[in-house]
Amino acid sequence: MNVKGNENLNVALTKRKRKYKLSHLLFILPAVLLNVVFFIYPFIQSFIMSFFDWPLLGEKVFIGIENYLNLFRDKEFWNTLWFTTKYTLLITPALFLVGLVLALLINNRLRGTALFRAVYFMPVVISMVSSSLMWLWMYNDIYGLINFYLMEFKLIEYPIHWMGNAGTSLPAISFMIVWKMAGFTMVILLSGLQSISQEVYEAAKTDGATKWQQFLYVTLPLLKPSIGLSLIISVIGSVLAFEQFLIMTNGGPSSTTTTVVHHIYNTSFKYFHFGYGSAMTIILLIILILLSVFQMKLLRSPEEN
Repeated sequence: MNVKGNENLNVALTKRKRKYKLSHLLFILPAVLLNVVFFIYPFIQSFIMSFFDWPLLGEKVFIGIENYLNLFRDKEFWNTLWFTTKYTLLITPALFLVGLVLALLINNRLRGTALFRAVYFMPVVISMVSSSLMWLWMYNDIYGLINFYLMEFKLIEYPIHWMGNAGTSLPAISFMIVWKMAGFTMVILLSGLQSISQEVYEAAKTDGATKWQQFLYVTLPLLKPSIGLSLIISVIGSVLAFEQFLIMTNGGPSSTTTTVVHHIYNTSFKYFHFGYGSAMTIILLIILILLSVFQMKLLRSPEEN
């Protein structure tokens, strides 16, 4: 009886484990399906298309790596990649510094702090299209608020054509992106700041560390994971920048503000060279993976190496 009872118990436990595993699989199934439909399948399809001369209409012709060879000889692609790199190098430190300052300012329990957190984060929930249109109106050289107040305070004599000049369009759009996305960086860094135990700061005070020394030798090292996450997200978002430049400059003047994603969009959906556009997409994906790996290794602590 005992042996039979143990066998029944084992069977019941096995069935329960199977049900338990099945319930876990059902929970993650929607996420898996979304990844398969919206990432894995499009990636595989793009990878296959990159080896073809794939027009909108007509016969698809297999050309091997010809698209990739043409890409490395494409000056326009490298010009757009260089502009995207400049934009990334400009926007990433700006977002991090502003986000860090905001996170430090609201990392307390003072009355009204929750309101400021909401205010700083509010631009993040506004869509990129709406933000771009709003700032495009404010940057307008005829009726824009920015030129109006600059002239009102005698800072400029004549209206600035912000979006019509290569020297002003990039800083102007970068300023808009910092306004919009700094709140997102702030939330990531704030979560890291609040995870640091106060006992660590008390120990540093006991050892005679000043506020600045606590920030340098306590806060920043313990904030490394959050810093790494915020920088990776910022770099990926900057490299994939598209809507703001499409709406605010449309790549002008003279294609000086065309990002690499904008160039891929024009190649694929304006000139209908889907195979060549797919090859550029694969190269961009490889660049993003390499950048992410490099950042993670750079921000990894010596103990993890």
